[in-house]
Amino acid sequence: MNFIDDYTVLDLEMTGLSVKKDKIIEIGAIKVRNNEIVDTYKSFINPHVKLSKKIIDLTGIDDSMLSTAPEEDEAMYKLIDFVGEDCIIGQNIIFDYSFIKQWAVNKNVKLDLYYCDTLKIARELLPKDEKKDLENLCSFFNIKRENAHRALDDSFETMQVYEKLKQIAKNNNIEKLCFLPQKFNVKLKKQMLATKKQKEQLNRYLEMKNIEYKINWETLTRSEASRIMDKLYVKYGR
Repeated sequence: MNFIDDYTVLDLEMTGLSVKKDKIIEIGAIKVRNNEIVDTYKSFINPHVKLSKKIIDLTGIDDSMLSTAPEEDEAMYKLIDFVGEDCIIGQNIIFDYSFIKQWAVNKNVKLDLYYCDTLKIARELLPKDEKKDLENLCSFFNIKRENAHRALDDSFETMQVYEKLKQIAKNNNIEKLCFLPQKFNVKLKKQMLATKKQKEQLNRYLEMKNIEYKINWETLTRSEASRIMDKLYVKYGR
C-alpha cells in the first residue's frame, strides 16, 4: 500500500457543535511534504457573537482575542488556497469539514477534496479498549499534548498521531482501506441571508428594549435571525 506522505493536516475551533448555527473561530493547518512540515496556516475568525463560558474554558480563546480578527470570508479563502489539492488529514475530520462545506455552499465555492481520518484509522489498528479521542491517542503514543483545543497545536499533534499509525501499519505489513484517501461527501443546504423584513424587525426590537446584541448584519441568515429573535423573546419578553 502506498501511504500518503504529502498532505495537509487541519483542525478548527468553533463556537459550538451545530453546523447550522455555530461559527468557526480558529483555523490551524499544517502542510506536510515527504512526512516533514513545510508550512503552516493559522487564523482567528471574528464570529460576531459572544462566546459561551464553556467554549472560553475549553479553548482559552476569549472575545477580546477575536474582536479584531479577520472576517470569515478572508480566512476561509486563504485556507482553501493553502490546502490546494492536498488530501486533508484530521481527527474526526468530517465534523470540521462540515463547517468548511457550509461556508462553501453559502458562497457558491466548489470543493472537491479528499481526506484520511485518524479517528477511523485508530479504530482499525489499535486495541478496542483504547480510547480513540485525540487526548488519549497522544497519551497512547507518548505525544506531548500542549494547548489542547487550539487549532494549530491540535493539528501538529494529529500529524504525529497519523505518522505513528502509518508506522504501525508499515512495520506489521497491514493494509487497511482506512489509509486510502476518501472523497468528502457532505451534503448541506445553502443558508439564505436574512430578509430585509427580518433585519428591520430585529433592529426595532433591540432599539425598543435598549439591548446591545452583537450581530453581523451582512452575513446574518434567515435561520440565525429567527433563532436570535426567539432567544430575545425568552429573555426579555415580547
